[in-house]
Amino acid sequence: MFFIYNIFLLLILLISPIILIIRIFLGKDDKIRFKEKFCLFSKKSQSDSTIWFHGASVGEILTIIPILKKFEKDKNIKKILVTSTTVSSSSILSKYKFKKTIHQYYPYDLNILTRLFIEYWRPKLAVFIDSEVWPNMINNLYKARVPLILLNGRITKKTFRRWNYFPKFSRKIFEKITVALPQNKASNKHLRLLGVKNVREVGNLKFSRISQKSNNNNLKKKFFKKTILCAASTHRTEELFIGKLHKELKKKIKNLVTIIIPRHINRKKEIVKELDSIGLNSELHTISKKLNKNTDVYIVDTYGDSSKFYSISKITFVGGSLIMHGGQNPLEPAREGNYIFTGPYIENFKEIYQILENLKIATKINSSKNVKKLFLKKFNYSENRTINRKLNLLGNKIINKNILEIKKFI
Repeated sequence: MFFIYNIFLLLILLISPIILIIRIFLGKDDKIRFKEKFCLFSKKSQSDSTIWFHGASVGEILTIIPILKKFEKDKNIKKILVTSTTVSSSSILSKYKFKKTIHQYYPYDLNILTRLFIEYWRPKLAVFIDSEVWPNMINNLYKARVPLILLNGRITKKTFRRWNYFPKFSRKIFEKITVALPQNKASNKHLRLLGVKNVREVGNLKFSRISQKSNNNNLKKKFFKKTILCAASTHRTEELFIGKLHKELKKKIKNLVTIIIPRHINRKKEIVKELDSIGLNSELHTISKKLNKNTDVYIVDTYGDSSKFYSISKITFVGGSLIMHGGQNPLEPAREGNYIFTGPYIENFKEIYQILENLKIATKINSSKNVKKLFLKKFNYSENRTINRKLNLLGNKIINKNILEIKKFI
C-alpha cells in the first residue's frame, strides 16, 4: 500500500508546478518560500535538540501558541521548529516575534523529501497537531527513532471511515505514533481502533486562551455608538445569509453594523460583490480609515485581528456551520463575552458546543424566519465574566497537562 501511496504522490508532484502557480496566484502559497515544500530550506538547522511542531493552518498554530510561549522561556529548550502548509499560518506566527522559534513550510509527503527533512532538521521530538497524519513522514520518523506525539488529536467519524478503508495500511501508520493526546472522547476511541497503543486524554487545547494584548481603542472609536453583530470564519453562502439577516435586523436596529470575518480573506471581492447584489454597502478593513455613514457590512480582510472585533461585539455567528463543513471553533468569541450562534453542522466541535450550550451562551440556528427573533433577544446580552474565568481556568489546566506529556520526551 505504501508503494501505491507513493506512486500517487509522484503523479501529484508531476502536476505540482501547475498547482503551485494557481495557489501563488490565489495568495495561498508564498511566491518565494514555496521551495521549502521541496526541502530547499530558507533557514539553517542549528541544533540537534530541535523540538518540532507541525500544524496544517491557522487554527492548529493558534492552538499551540500558549505552549510555544512557555517553551520560549524554558532554558532547556534551545530550538523550536514550527511547520505548516499555509501562508496565513506563517503570517500569524510571525506576529509573536519568538526568539527560539522558526517557521518553515511542511514538505510534500514523498518518501525522499520526508527523509531529507528529518536528516536536515534532526528533531529530538515531533509533535503533530489535530488530524495531521502523514504516512511517509511518520514512517521515517519511526525509522529515525524520533518520538511522535499527536497533540490535540482529532479523528472524526468521516476521517475514521476513510482510514478504515485500508485497515492494514492504517494500522502500520498509527501504531508508529508514540503517544496520542486526543481532544475528545470520539477521537480517543477512533485512535485506539486505528492502532495507536498509547492514548491519553488530557483535555482539549481549544479551551486554552491565547493572550493578545492588542490595543483596540481605534476600533472602539470607529464603531462608537454602533450596535455590532460579528460573523466569524464564514464560508461561501454564509455571507449572503448574514447579509439578508442584517437587512432584517436593521429594520429594528438602525445603528447596526455587521462585521464579517471570512475564513479565507482571498474571497473578499467575491463577498463584496455578493452583498452588493442584495443592496448592502461593504467596507474593507485594509482600506477603511473612518467608518462610512452608509456602511452596512465591515469585512475584515486581515488575519489575526479577530479578537479585537469580538471585544467590541456582544453577539457572534460562527461559520462553517450552515454548510456541511463541520463548524469552526467558537471559543475565542465566547471568551470575549459574545453570545454564540451557530448553524446545525458543528460535528468538528460538537463537545465544545455542548459545553457552551450547557453554560447557556450558545444557540443553534437555521435559515428559518425565527432567526431574526433569536438575534434580537440577545443584543442586550452582557458579558458573563464568571464564564470567562471558568473557561480560562480550564484552558490553563489543559495547557499544563499537555506540556507535562510533551516534556516526558525532551
